[in-house]
Amino acid sequence: MAAGRTGAGSVKRKQGWTLLLLALPFIAVVFVFYYVPLFGWVYGFFDYKPGIPLNRSEFVGLKYLRIAFTEQEMDLARVLKNSLALSFLGILVSPLYVAFAILLNEMRGKLLRKWVQVTTTLPNFISWVLVYSVFYVFFAVSDGVVNNVLIKLEWLARPFNFLGNSEIAWGFQTLVGLWKGLGWGAIIYLAAIAGIDQELYDAAKVDGAGRFRTIWHITVPGIMPTFVVLLLLNVSNMLNNGFEQYYVFYNALVADKLDVIDYYVYRVGLENNDFSYSTVLGMFKTIVSVVVLFTVNGIAKRIRGESII
Repeated sequence: MAAGRTGAGSVKRKQGWTLLLLALPFIAVVFVFYYVPLFGWVYGFFDYKPGIPLNRSEFVGLKYLRIAFTEQEMDLARVLKNSLALSFLGILVSPLYVAFAILLNEMRGKLLRKWVQVTTTLPNFISWVLVYSVFYVFFAVSDGVVNNVLIKLEWLARPFNFLGNSEIAWGFQTLVGLWKGLGWGAIIYLAAIAGIDQELYDAAKVDGAGRFRTIWHITVPGIMPTFVVLLLLNVSNMLNNGFEQYYVFYNALVADKLDVIDYYVYRVGLENNDFSYSTVLGMFKTIVSVVVLFTVNGIAKRIRGESII
């Protein structure tokens, strides 16, 4: 028996080393693209100007951090407000991914279900430039399809500027993100549904439970742990709104609502050539995100009895 356990342990160790070797290239990519750039944070402590070597730049310490919270505090407050508001709206619509996954799972027609899933997943692979082109065709003021239809139906007296109205900018961008990511976001919930024990559904049918009761008492509780983990990760990632979406939809009419922290860092660093200040802003976002992540992880550990990281 001892020899058998030793042999099994040896096989497991061999498999472990094999898996580690397979993972090494991906670990190297993560290190190169996510950890090596952290050395660039040193620019935030120097008065760096393009074309001048860093060792000849003046060391200014926390000067740009003080600027962020004194001279530029209004801009920083506005950017943080936009980032948090858009992230909160994204979290608010996150149950729709669960609902869509459940509806897909309940569709009886196999071909129709596959068609719907493929159709709703494809937008995730479309670049944001093409997404903007699609929405411009539909929602442009002058010749947009939506405005033309609504005016012909006499629901609007004059064209409505969907892409340039700051009052609806947050909601409109949330719907754009939902359209682009609905099918892709539902995949992980479909996987969670597939992992639910089929015997539970069979027992429910024997007990006379209908489709709605089966969903409510078996499917929803079965995928709730997955939803909670993803929700907590989204909460900890609230400052990472992304860049591409707000870059392509940004214009002067909605500038006050779509200027999120990632786009603000881009404007300060690359458009204004203030690399030191933009580096400090990026550092601030990273540090706050890490703090929020570990805070949420602690809350999850208290509530669920286990951490998410």
